[in-house]
Amino acid sequence: MPVKKHDQDFMKRQNRLTVFEIIKNQQPISRASIAKQTGMSPTTVSRIVGELTEQGYLLDSDQVSSGLGRKSTLIAMVDASVLSVGVELDRSLMIVGIVDLQGKLLCSSQYPRTPDESPDKTLERINEAIEQLTQQHVIDRTRIVGIGVGLPGIVNNEEGIVVFSVQLGWKNVPLAKRLKELTGFEIAVDNELKVRALAEHLKGAAVGSVRTALLGFGQGVGSAMILEGEIYRGVMNSAGEIGHTTVDPNGMMCECGKAGCLQTYINISSLLSEANRIRPIRTIEELFEAKDAGEHWAVHLIERALMYMAITINNVVCMYNPDSVILSGELVDKFPDIYEAVEKLYLSRFTWEPLRGSFSIHRSMLNENGVIIGSGLLSQNRFFALD
Repeated sequence: MPVKKHDQDFMKRQNRLTVFEIIKNQQPISRASIAKQTGMSPTTVSRIVGELTEQGYLLDSDQVSSGLGRKSTLIAMVDASVLSVGVELDRSLMIVGIVDLQGKLLCSSQYPRTPDESPDKTLERINEAIEQLTQQHVIDRTRIVGIGVGLPGIVNNEEGIVVFSVQLGWKNVPLAKRLKELTGFEIAVDNELKVRALAEHLKGAAVGSVRTALLGFGQGVGSAMILEGEIYRGVMNSAGEIGHTTVDPNGMMCECGKAGCLQTYINISSLLSEANRIRPIRTIEELFEAKDAGEHWAVHLIERALMYMAITINNVVCMYNPDSVILSGELVDKFPDIYEAVEKLYLSRFTWEPLRGSFSIHRSMLNENGVIIGSGLLSQNRFFALD
């Protein structure tokens, strides 16, 4: 029975993406080396390289292969040949940046947003921000292959629909469709921690890891898994939503409507809400200042949050048995001491004994840029897989 054209097209796209990724990660590299690594015929590799060179993505480098046998010219990427836009959306912040082929952030800007801002207004502002960035930094818009958006909540990544985001207050928003109508670009949408984990896997703390768990502690609490280079998604792309696991059915009310969710002991809004029962505290920085000043109630709140962070790490390690755990998010980015305290004071106390020493623990290397870099790379991956 002949292979269907659909299957042939799929294989061609996959081969193209495989060749492209090898060149991107191992450049400069010879055509023969690519053929050897992939098992593709030299003819197939040469055809793909030829297409990518013609389209302006690759060039022959000045170097030639060393060793025995016939010398061959090595090929390399043209880093600025493909650019993408990375967007991070959160309750009170929007960040937009331009990312090149190597995941390098060329430029970015932050914009405040109000928690009740409508989806349409936010998308209009993303479009305006892209216009501003491309003009200010003289970016060639024809090089931009798409926009990636990372945001908190459950996202249908295939359709580009925000199914439910407590932090944004959005439900069933067809974000990809609307943003494409506004900008004309192809849109990739995903959960913020999944794109952050992808960025750390490709360009940050998880390079070389086979099984990575990334935990995010900030306005919410969540996790993401990268298994052998692939994002682990689950049935609804909601794998890793640990912030809404119940730790105390008689506990505090969560903004999701349930009582005793894990995130109510760690996330910024819950910490500030509890702090304000003692005295007016407007920001998380003020809360940490009170803790550093030795105010007992503030010390208690922060230490309890650190304990629950360690419990979260243990639970994720027990469930997924990763080789690397990365701590990320606003709390860890703003207060590096949190990482030290969790690792040195709490982790040994709460990690299940057989798994102690089975994983390494890291801070995010990309910090506050992780989501926009990951979103931009997600958009590029989509482009090269579908092109």
